[in-house]
Amino acid sequence: TDLMVRFAIYFGQVLSNSFYPMLHRAIGVGSAFEGWSPREQDVVYRVLVPMTPPRGHTFHLELDAAGQRRVRNFRVRVQLECTCTGERQGRNTLCFLHAPEEELRKNQDPSLLHTLCTDSYLDVQKTARWFYQLVRAIWPALPQSHNWHLVLLPSRRSCQFKVTNGRESFRIEMLFGVRQGDSDIFVSSQTREAYTPSTTWPETYAVAEVKFFKYIARQAPRDSLHLKCLQFFTRLQLGFGFSTYTMKTIVMHLLNNIPVSWWCRRHFVSRLVDISETLRISVSERCLNHFILGNRRLPGEIRLPREVQMAETCNLFHHLVMDPVAHSQAMTEY
Repeated sequence: TDLMVRFAIYFGQVLSNSFYPMLHRAIGVGSAFEGWSPREQDVVYRVLVPMTPPRGHTFHLELDAAGQRRVRNFRVRVQLECTCTGERQGRNTLCFLHAPEEELRKNQDPSLLHTLCTDSYLDVQKTARWFYQLVRAIWPALPQSHNWHLVLLPSRRSCQFKVTNGRESFRIEMLFGVRQGDSDIFVSSQTREAYTPSTTWPETYAVAEVKFFKYIARQAPRDSLHLKCLQFFTRLQLGFGFSTYTMKTIVMHLLNNIPVSWWCRRHFVSRLVDISETLRISVSERCLNHFILGNRRLPGEIRLPREVQMAETCNLFHHLVMDPVAHSQAMTEY
């Protein structure tokens, strides 16, 4: 966390007068920040870095209607805005829309459209390469660089690296995204399919999910074992066809329906039975609803865009409906 705070400070200093996206404080997401992990030795610390447009630019999220109905993909269209008048006059910035091209070329850095975009849309892979360059350039200035060694790892849609000091090693993945309004829903660089076009930004619910676990932690008794239940099942199913996200979704639904006081030590076995039985029913009926999409019973502090809250829910077991062989195998594995 301290490392991410340091990066955010230097990002702000380096990018303050540039025409690259402004980077904000990273948000920890995923199992490491939710308090559980299938295997501690394989922990990856994932953070989402929110981006906002630089001056003279705006971001517009466009839903990709050609995408699958069950997966909401977006493109981030970058538009130039006029900076000729108003409070921006004192910044010595030429207007990208109205200044002569020759004057812009001579006296001002190129716009975001000419650096990280493809056909006016923010490009994930170009942004990832830019992130790598930033991290490599800033690392020597950080206090951590005196005792830790940075190793950059290959990735096309995020910035992955490892820091080691000879005794300990931490693997970190920096994703980047654009917030939908003032909600907890982002479009992010994280991929869902084997191939995702470089101008496609899938919708992510990771920030809303980590907020849900923090909400539960504040309500739960001191001896609550809800995270141990989740960890137990995600470790148990390693090597089987059920994903960790499947088990996490089941536990989130149960946490939303069963009083938090019933997750303490004396109810441990009962909650394990609930999880197992919910998995059995979900596989048998080939239906496991997404926890965020279309869920109108979330805690009020989790902010959703209206279209996400009112959306038709997504069945995570849709593939079992379409493939009888996969359904039979899932029943056998259960």
